[in-house]
Amino acid sequence: MASSTMLMLAFHGLLLAPQVSSLLVSTDERQTQRRAEMDAKGRMKVKPQQTIDARKVKADVQNKYPFYHTTDEIKSEAVRLSKNCNGRLNFTSVTDNGVNLDVITVRKPEATPVNKVFLLFGEHARELISPESGIYFLRALCGDVEMKIPAMKSFLKESSTAEQALNDSEFMMVLNSNPGSRQKVENGDYCLRVSPGGVDLNRNWDEHYEGTSSTFGGDSNPGAKPFSEPETRIVKQLVTEYKPTTFLTVHSGTRGMYMPWAFDREHMATTNADSMMEVLKGLDEEHCQCPYGAAGAEVGYPCPGTCLDYAYAKLNTPFAFAFEIYVGGSTMGSDDGLKRRWEEKLLTGGAKLLETGHNLGHPHFRDIFDKYGSDFVGSSSLLERGGDGRDAQAAAEHMSNDGCFSMFNPSDKDEYQKVVHNWAETYFQMSSMIAQKLRSGEVKAHPKVAEPTDSDGGAGDGNPKFPVQ
Repeated sequence: MASSTMLMLAFHGLLLAPQVSSLLVSTDERQTQRRAEMDAKGRMKVKPQQTIDARKVKADVQNKYPFYHTTDEIKSEAVRLSKNCNGRLNFTSVTDNGVNLDVITVRKPEATPVNKVFLLFGEHARELISPESGIYFLRALCGDVEMKIPAMKSFLKESSTAEQALNDSEFMMVLNSNPGSRQKVENGDYCLRVSPGGVDLNRNWDEHYEGTSSTFGGDSNPGAKPFSEPETRIVKQLVTEYKPTTFLTVHSGTRGMYMPWAFDREHMATTNADSMMEVLKGLDEEHCQCPYGAAGAEVGYPCPGTCLDYAYAKLNTPFAFAFEIYVGGSTMGSDDGLKRRWEEKLLTGGAKLLETGHNLGHPHFRDIFDKYGSDFVGSSSLLERGGDGRDAQAAAEHMSNDGCFSMFNPSDKDEYQKVVHNWAETYFQMSSMIAQKLRSGEVKAHPKVAEPTDSDGGAGDGNPKFPVQ
């Protein structure tokens, strides 16, 4: 009887063995799947079955657009370049409340640069092409790709190289300033703009910050208070300590090149305004043929709390710019369409308006930004876009994921390479033009920036007046 009982128990053990669940053991980037089994004597044995290398699991963006970098690859590329940049590249990381941003500085040790350039990429997660242009620029700085910087009419009389640019300029850059959300975009959420905390990082700065701007849609949520987000706190710390003479933030979704102010259309920047406009005009002719000038906004759609205005006003940065570098075929219109309409605007009085100190919020330019919505030039009519009550930024929320991708980023490899090369060249020429102005004494390194007051300018007449400085 006892013998029969033992046989039955052994038989049940064999039946039960395959029913024990698998165990997943994770070690760093490799995951090993193991199966626990019980032998006939009741002893547990764990046998490895399959090993999965997480590094080989491709993100959605790599399957569809393999020429783009993932968040991990952006970091790896920066680390690689740090070992092949003649000792000029320094790579560090800064952490705040669990958020980690990688910071890169490039400086030629034996040089005496007069221009300190701070470059900010990737504030909005879905704008993947922004960090991509930064990576290409960094590669050119380190000689990883060859780039000859062309001469410019009336500005840069001779062509130059990255090596020569580093004699006059040094650089600090954050290639990926919204890494948490970018990883979600890389995995297929191509319409995601905001931070993991649901905040628009380009509305979270303490310069004319407006909490009520959240009424313009979740994608423009400014956060509970200025610098509520760890991402903006880190960048604020970096740019404040660096004390740049040039600040540039790079976006996509349209094409345009802007200077302060972005927070409304009633005020114009006065400090160093002519020199900033001269730089933008020269770059526009060579690289963009798109709207350029003082950002501004029509009453009813302000662009408050931007890093552009903060760098200029709070840090007395003499050259503060925002570039939007790509627009794809979408309901917002194509790149070629934007170029044609901008040329028409200039020929029908727009050039004169810019020369006499008007900003891009002037009614003459209104229909441009009705169709080609910008993050820096607002229009009250955007709220009525298509008659459905959506503003231009919110419209992206109603697109398909693939539609969002192609609106903000090139989906073709040849177009991608054309865009990153063009704008890396632009960053070089911008830096060289500004260095030339600083070295000549035409512009002071940190002038006291005159902030606008309620008494400045007219009430929305598009032609504000300022006291002579």
